[in-house]
Amino acid sequence: MNANKKYGFATKQIHAGNKPDPTGALCTPIYQTSTFRFSSVEQGGARFAGQEEGYIYSRLGNPSLTTLEDKVAALENGEACLATASGMGAISSAIWSSVVAGDNIVASDTLYGCTYALLNHGVTKFNVQVDFIDMADLDALKKAIKPNTKVVYLETPCNPTLKIVDIAEVAKIAHAANPEIKVIVDNTFCSPYIQRPLDLGADVVVHSATKYLNGHGDVIAGFIIGKADFIATCRMFGLKDMTGAVMSPFNAFLILRGLKTLDIRMERHTKNAMALANFLHDHPAVKKVYYPGLPDFEGHEIAKKQMDLFGGMMAIELNADRDTTAKCINTLELCTIAVSLGDAETLVEHPASMTHSTYSAEELAMAGIAEGLVRISVGLEDADDIIADFKQALDRLL
Repeated sequence: MNANKKYGFATKQIHAGNKPDPTGALCTPIYQTSTFRFSSVEQGGARFAGQEEGYIYSRLGNPSLTTLEDKVAALENGEACLATASGMGAISSAIWSSVVAGDNIVASDTLYGCTYALLNHGVTKFNVQVDFIDMADLDALKKAIKPNTKVVYLETPCNPTLKIVDIAEVAKIAHAANPEIKVIVDNTFCSPYIQRPLDLGADVVVHSATKYLNGHGDVIAGFIIGKADFIATCRMFGLKDMTGAVMSPFNAFLILRGLKTLDIRMERHTKNAMALANFLHDHPAVKKVYYPGLPDFEGHEIAKKQMDLFGGMMAIELNADRDTTAKCINTLELCTIAVSLGDAETLVEHPASMTHSTYSAEELAMAGIAEGLVRISVGLEDADDIIADFKQALDRLL
């Protein structure tokens, strides 16, 4: 690629970060090696001292991962990227690289369950204070920021309620209080094809690459994207010393393959989700549909402002109690009952007992996660078939 040209997203997802291989291989090879040969003791010493660029050991860097990191950085419009072994590896490496004992984190009250556990039960053991607020309430954010606040952490759309948070306004408030505060946004639900938080003022983006970035349900992986100096800290401290969450070269290869079709997949996920949301919105067994693309959804206007599409994720509440809701979902024939998201298959799960079981009943209520909430990752099947499967299941409640 010509570094002086501006390319479209589809071109970048295929070509960005690619480097010529001595063999002429079109696809980036899998550099399945733990360590790298030095030409001399002096060269090894220079690399360890940071005086010479080059590979040392695959926990610190690997050519397969470098290509992938450069590509993801380009897609998120960030300076640099760090690949990790999981989404939680990315989140924890970024958090550990941002705070020390005595610091404060202001976090959204609605988060992926393991992220909530890390912040609520993990970092607090090391004298890091965490305050959970409704991040969509900007006045609450202004009141929550303290002199020792170092991180403002959020998802948007939030998992699993799809609550929308105004990234630009959150970043503006946080940086007005203290320019050194890092606004970290989990962009997993959207992917950079739909939303780019760095362009909206955020400092750091994290991803579970297990989801849309890979797209095929066969990889566990994560990414951190941001300024080059912060990513270097994440690499040499957060990942190297604290988490050890190193992505394998083979998983990098699989994600590089999956990324080539990201835009096409996200268009189809969104189209199918919009069709399913419209059907569910009008079904008498459905109490509420949580989907940013619906005009009557609370965050619809903000979503239109900061998202290019409305995505493939949604949730529903049924006019039924928790047990009846479970029985209804158990009658799905095509759609799969499973956690995770962003796969080709439509995946359906019950957050209160699965992905968000780390929340107490009181915490679920505070986050707006109803006991009967059902999360849906709309897949790439024919939309009519997805709708028909939900229809036959929901019609049993009438």
